[in-house]
Amino acid sequence: MTTADTLPARRPGPRAWLALIAAEARMVARDTAGLVIPLGLPLLILVMNGLGTADTAVVDGVNVFERYVLPLVLVIVIATVGVVNMPSFLAYYRKAHLLRRLAVTPAHPGMILTAQLAVSAAQSAVGVALGVGAAMTLFGVGLPARPWTALGVFALAALAMYAIGMLVAALAPTGNAAAAIGLVLFFALGATGGMFGSTDSLPRPLAAVGEALPFGAAVQAVGRAWSGLPQEPGHLIALAVAVLVSSALAVRCFRWE
Repeated sequence: MTTADTLPARRPGPRAWLALIAAEARMVARDTAGLVIPLGLPLLILVMNGLGTADTAVVDGVNVFERYVLPLVLVIVIATVGVVNMPSFLAYYRKAHLLRRLAVTPAHPGMILTAQLAVSAAQSAVGVALGVGAAMTLFGVGLPARPWTALGVFALAALAMYAIGMLVAALAPTGNAAAAIGLVLFFALGATGGMFGSTDSLPRPLAAVGEALPFGAAVQAVGRAWSGLPQEPGHLIALAVAVLVSSALAVRCFRWE
């Protein structure tokens, strides 16, 4: 037995992690539609809705814009990134056998999943910053009445969307299939969660279903935190269940090749 045979495999260090995250960021930047839509579409929705609702009062000084429009826009950002964009990249990597190639190197395939999550979180943060900045600048919106609650609720909502995206990536055979499945899920969740109009205009059973699903629950929870209203446990439970169930199924079904 030689000395080389007894040496353990060297684990990737911080420099390797940074290089992988930078490579993932370049891949995302090359996808023009995937880069622009999560940032541009929510801003367009914010401005269009804000022009008509910024001064519309709801109750106790809370207006429609702060209670519904801004939370909706922020949830659209994380849903687009997590449910539509991220799965297509991961499914493409598997189809291209990139994950299998990584398995024979010191870099475990799980590193690329972590790097993609980091890049997705950064893209979401940029989209949220743009949305909040535009709302403050154009419509005079203030900071959340309960900032720490809003931050915690939003983080839970983001985890729910990313977990759903991981499940889509686990089940979809190709990148195109992942994008198609993600789009269908995005519009289905959005339609029942208030993306195309207030849930008050939906039949009561459908509105109840929408608020029990991650998109609608996220819009309601973020809106209540931003407006300083107490949280409804059902919304938080719905988001937590989405995280746990989707993550468990994604781990069980994920294929490296």
